[in-house]
Amino acid sequence: MDVNAAVAAVAAIAGVCTGVVAMLAFRLSERERTRPLRPGPQSPSDPALPPGVDTVLSVLRSSAVVLDEGDGVVKASSAAYALGLVRGGRLAVEPMLSMARDTRKDGEIREVELDLPRRGRGLGRADVLAVSARSAPLGSRLVLLLVEDLTEARRIEAVRRDFVANVSHELKTPAGALSLLSEAVLDAAEDPEAVTRFAGRMQNEATRLTNLIQELIDLSRVQDNDMLAGAEMVPVEDLVVEAMDRCRQQAAFKHITIASGGTDDLSVWGNRAQLAAALGNLVENAVNYSPPHTRVAISGSRVPVQGGDIVEIAVTDQGIGIPEMDRERVFERFYRVDPARSRATGGTGLGLAIVKHVAASHGGEVQVWSAEGQGSTFTLRLPEPGSARERHLAARSKRERLGGTLHEPAEFADAVGEPEPQHHPTRTNDPAREVLP
Repeated sequence: MDVNAAVAAVAAIAGVCTGVVAMLAFRLSERERTRPLRPGPQSPSDPALPPGVDTVLSVLRSSAVVLDEGDGVVKASSAAYALGLVRGGRLAVEPMLSMARDTRKDGEIREVELDLPRRGRGLGRADVLAVSARSAPLGSRLVLLLVEDLTEARRIEAVRRDFVANVSHELKTPAGALSLLSEAVLDAAEDPEAVTRFAGRMQNEATRLTNLIQELIDLSRVQDNDMLAGAEMVPVEDLVVEAMDRCRQQAAFKHITIASGGTDDLSVWGNRAQLAAALGNLVENAVNYSPPHTRVAISGSRVPVQGGDIVEIAVTDQGIGIPEMDRERVFERFYRVDPARSRATGGTGLGLAIVKHVAASHGGEVQVWSAEGQGSTFTLRLPEPGSARERHLAARSKRERLGGTLHEPAEFADAVGEPEPQHHPTRTNDPAREVLP
């Protein structure tokens, strides 16, 4: 009995000890599991971005560059490489680098606008790249540079200023004429013949003002970046018939014959209204600038070129022609070769500008051949329908080709030192055609 009691006591003591050890082990494991992890040693030469910064920077439209404390590029967006800001893993723009160093010293946010030389400048490209750069501290060791390309914005602003100045002048002329003519009508109230004469001139000026406003509206529409969203297959013959109907009365008044041919089996893909307006402007110009008893011809053809056929619609007249010095400028807004003649024909100086923008938005171009005293030929060249839509969609996706995702310099190592591809201008005059915006 004593032996059994001793065995039971030893078993009880062993059980208690086992329970204590198990409890202590459980407590220790729980403490280790809930204890925050200690950060491991990090190499000074390989700093990491703070959590979430990479994601935030990837959605910004600005070009982003992150520099470490040794001025090395930790991360940079693809747009920063495309602009030539980063080369060989280093920031290549000294003023930006100096600004980043000052920010690293005092932690102050800085901003500066710079005009940088453009790498691989091609024909028709601006000499400088206008950018706005801002530097800000990113943690205790990193500096963030955000760079915005202002080149296109400045160009558009310059075009807008010129356009507003030209529109103001063009609107002021008929408005001033209407004011003077109305005063003349009041002064000649007792002279019916004078009132009739002045009223006719007022009607002409009012028509000119109406036409100018309508063409300003048309020009605004054709400059819509996505005007082909509702495009359709358009037979060229339909466009020719509409253009001839538009000018039939004026042509009959001047005894000008309008003939067409070669357009029966041709079609283009695009905005029907805009294409009709463009071709109508070309035919109307041919009639207005041709002497009486002449001929205006509209012809169509399909021309094979690399990458797909081109549909050409040519309008030929036997008019006064265009001097060589003016051929490069006839597609500019409000430009007139002969202002006096343009006023007599009711021209606004916007017709060919509208043609140029319609052609460009449809992936084509407009060319001009002319000889003084012999006439002119304006040719509207558009992609054939089979590839026109694909080209349009490709152009839209190309505008988004530079994403904001950040990259390490090593990812662009193969691109260092490669020449930037040359960009050739779209031409609208032959032999020296105007560069399209």
